[in-house]
Amino acid sequence: MDYSFVKGHGTENDFVLVPDANGRLDLTAEQVARLCDRRAGIGADGVIRVVRTDASEDPAAVAARGDARWFMDYRNSDGSLSEMCGNGVRVLGLYLATHADVDPRDPLRIATRAGIKELTFEGDRITVDMGAPEVLTETKVAVGERSWPAARISMGNPHAVAFVDDLADAGPLREEPEYDKAVYPDGVNIEFVVRRGDRHIAMRVHERGSGETRSCGTGACAAMVATAIADGAQEGTTPRGTPYTVDVPGGTLEIVWTEDDRILLTGPAVLVAEGVTDL
Repeated sequence: MDYSFVKGHGTENDFVLVPDANGRLDLTAEQVARLCDRRAGIGADGVIRVVRTDASEDPAAVAARGDARWFMDYRNSDGSLSEMCGNGVRVLGLYLATHADVDPRDPLRIATRAGIKELTFEGDRITVDMGAPEVLTETKVAVGERSWPAARISMGNPHAVAFVDDLADAGPLREEPEYDKAVYPDGVNIEFVVRRGDRHIAMRVHERGSGETRSCGTGACAAMVATAIADGAQEGTTPRGTPYTVDVPGGTLEIVWTEDDRILLTGPAVLVAEGVTDL
């Protein structure tokens, strides 16, 4: 069966979007993996099926009916389901603003498996209200014989944030870093972070189900939260509402932890191609 696709990226974290407003497609894990294959497919870090909430039976879409028109059915590149993606939701927002009857002058609410996310458009940049972070007990991660303490942060999906001396310390990241499977039974996104300056960090990330990616929106938020806590955000040393800059291999994101405990993620989104595939 032939079906349409759109390719886009946010700070080079790339996605295949599959428009399916009426919920007629049932993508299998194998189809998703073929679409994401960088040699035999279109190539991407994940797939986003674009479906209306009233046309999806996913519990998250059903729960959002009446509050959000569109649902982000996100899959990792190995075909596994994921709660949401901070870069991907911006790409989806741009798609809806350019291909659907969505007015970018108004806030856009999109349902995800991590709740409803509200997007606002500011020129070529999009801000996502990612909701409140959840700060959990510390854990540790390891690469080879080296290990680091890691902050456990949930942005609706699980993260382990480790501060390192040099981003090269994480190695090539061809394999998944080691972590406590009892703490993360469903896998985890692991961020390796260094400071670049005042409220300025850089990171690399290994995403569960996708491997190392050029960027991770929820991961950048988790890294910012861990850094802000280290800077005294919970004690008031660093005031809430202070912007942080997060450099990723694919670009730069800006993140704010607001006084009312919301994480605002701002960054670009780009659509690069569209066509038809039978993958």
